Amino acid sequence: MDLDFRPKTYDEIPEDKQPSLGEALVPIVGMLLFLSAGMIWLEMDPQIPLLWGIAFAGLFGRYYFGYTWSDLYDGISRSVVTGLQAILILFVIYMLIASWIDSGTIPTLMYYGLEFLSPEIFLPFTVVLSAIVAFAIGSSWTTAGTLGVAMIGIGSGLGIPEAMTAGAVLSGAYTGDKNSPLSDTTNLAAAVTNTELMDHIRAMRPGTLIAFGISLVLFIFLGLDASGSVPADRVAEIQGGLAGSYAISPLTFLPLVLTFALAFYGFPALPSLGAGIFAGVGVATTVQGVGFAAAWETVHYGTSPETGVELTNELLASGGLNGSMWVISIVVAALALGGILQETGVLAAIAHYIGRAVSSVAGLTAGTAAGTIAMNFLAAEQYMAIVVPGMTLQNLYDDYNLESRNLSRAVEAAGTTTSAFVPWGSGGVFMASALGVPVIEYAPYYFFGIISPLVLVLMGATGWRMFYKEGPEQEAPAEEVAAPSVD
Repeated sequence: MDLDFRPKTYDEIPEDKQPSLGEALVPIVGMLLFLSAGMIWLEMDPQIPLLWGIAFAGLFGRYYFGYTWSDLYDGISRSVVTGLQAILILFVIYMLIASWIDSGTIPTLMYYGLEFLSPEIFLPFTVVLSAIVAFAIGSSWTTAGTLGVAMIGIGSGLGIPEAMTAGAVLSGAYTGDKNSPLSDTTNLAAAVTNTELMDHIRAMRPGTLIAFGISLVLFIFLGLDASGSVPADRVAEIQGGLAGSYAISPLTFLPLVLTFALAFYGFPALPSLGAGIFAGVGVATTVQGVGFAAAWETVHYGTSPETGVELTNELLASGGLNGSMWVISIVVAALALGGILQETGVLAAIAHYIGRAVSSVAGLTAGTAAGTIAMNFLAAEQYMAIVVPGMTLQNLYDDYNLESRNLSRAVEAAGTTTSAFVPWGSGGVFMASALGVPVIEYAPYYFFGIISPLVLVLMGATGWRMFYKEGPEQEAPAEEVAAPSVD
């Protein structure tokens, strides 16, 4: 992803408009109250509570901070442009899933997976396979939206709770994504911190491997608990329903192979996924015998198969292009709110006061992690969670004599990996919708997302794998720490 604009830092805000910490927290507390009231107490979908938050933040920015409506609109526009790639990928992924179900790609993966996998090895196998695929193609979203959907179906057939499978898919997918030189967030984290890409990846590798190893061990233990025998007639019933509704053939893997091959050889996500849609329609018409117009109608309106097995029908139901609208409305609303918070200096103020609060390398690392996670929840977009602290905290890392790869590692270890925990953010909305498991259900099993920031904080506390520009660790004077800025 190209960075089309540079978010403002606290020092760039006119003094008469620089928010204090208390002022910055007003729209944030308001947003959290609206979301809590709407989603928890009133049991509403998040769109309307987000609209309340947008209105409150806009009115506060206009009449308290003194920004014009034009200023606020510009902030919203820039934020939406920043998340435009995510929005387009959401459109395409929903069409891709529908076409791969119609073509028999996902049903065939489920059929063979039920044939060869067993409950005791399924979860660790899912973690490792998801990590390999995500590393090869550089996309956790593509991995979850394609392979992840199939693994949810296979796991359900084996009696594995969907939330566990979703956690395994995400743990593997974000591990691979985080260390892939093809990943957009990996490239973005390196770019905004002025770090060489491979230096950034090498700095992340030890902590990533520790978090991945712990996650894998936990899933091995979960697999042992889930290793009870699965009735043969249950698996046979699901396989029979699949075989009765789709032509089960290795030819149906063509869309998957083409998509992953294009991504592996460096094609961007959108053309790779788009090619997968066309390949899926081609296989649906030639292998499954679906009419040309009917195949494209499926891409538009989604699938509702009748296999004779209720579980299989639920797993293979998809919304297509139309089904993406609900998700995208949340993402656009969240980006609009994040744009207002960015334009009014609220996000810059939070990053600034985090910088003032730290007094050691350990505190700086923990503060970066906390600020990055906070940005994920406030801006609702992992790109902003990487960009804002990545740009705002650069000089503070210089004050501590730390190389830039410490900062790039911190914003990605805490930013990319935790985006799937935000129910109203693009990451959480997409993962919950694609995998069919709510964020609150898969969150306890998304071990890698929990462990990765903890390992980062531990590295800062112990000094292990912290990289200094020259000589031993240097503590910055208090006056230097108090006012970090960006050139």
